[in-house]
Amino acid sequence: MRAEQLDLNLLRVLDALIRTSSVSKAAELLHLSVPATSRAMQRLRGAMHDPILVRAGRGMVPTPFATSVGARVRGLLEEIDHLRSDTIGSPSTWRRSFSVRINDALTPVIAPRLTRLVAAEAPSVQLAFVGQDSKSVDSLRDGTLDLDVGVLDGSPADVYTSVLFVDVFVAVVSASSALGRQERLSIDDLCSVPHVSASRRGLDHGPLDEVLARTGRARRVVAVVPSYAVGALMALEDDLLCLVPSRLASHLQDRGVPLRAHQVPATLPSATVEQRWHQRAEADPASRWLRTMMRTAVSTLPPPR
Repeated sequence: MRAEQLDLNLLRVLDALIRTSSVSKAAELLHLSVPATSRAMQRLRGAMHDPILVRAGRGMVPTPFATSVGARVRGLLEEIDHLRSDTIGSPSTWRRSFSVRINDALTPVIAPRLTRLVAAEAPSVQLAFVGQDSKSVDSLRDGTLDLDVGVLDGSPADVYTSVLFVDVFVAVVSASSALGRQERLSIDDLCSVPHVSASRRGLDHGPLDEVLARTGRARRVVAVVPSYAVGALMALEDDLLCLVPSRLASHLQDRGVPLRAHQVPATLPSATVEQRWHQRAEADPASRWLRTMMRTAVSTLPPPR
């Protein structure tokens, strides 16, 4: 088969086969008949000199070649879709969605600000916020995610990043509690008051424990919760304390949540919050616009307290 015969429809079939590992499921995804999809796979096998899908037990799996080109094919199809979409011109005319992965401490703070900005400038654009179950870049590579926001652990060469802000951790307690009425928090307070640990991985140990251990002290963690927002709300009880990012504490205080945020009387690592995207989206006007909206949204965050 000549290269020019590998048309757009075949690329869409290739993408569907790789994503589903099934001729019948690919046919359903493409709204084609199974025989038509099977014939298209035969054409792809001839064009690519590769079987694309091979038997594995009762099912099928993509070949190493198909797996290696999957992200590139998805990227090509997205670029073509962008060329044909109405994302050229003013954002006010766009009809599309963006998927943003964001960690639990930032969702209550950034999501409403970004949503308000986007709704004002592009009323037909929808934002889908995805929980940070992992920090894998695969979803950026295959186009499932448009933007990833959080405290990230480095990125490969094909993923770009920019720093949004740097945050610190504070100790939040009920404003009406004895600790809430104190002017400052002491190491003795940290070790005597029960703690709530906020960790999506279920950890009850962190940098504060290491600092305390070096002085022969320890804190008592009585509960572990999956998000900082839940931890902050649990700290509304008179006898609990939780360490949370300062921007989250300020956001909750500004909205009337009766919390007191104390500076932690220990040197803890700061948190650098970044946004990252795949290199495929670097020059895309819609992606650039989304990143600009994100920077504008974080510029309105309350300062650390």
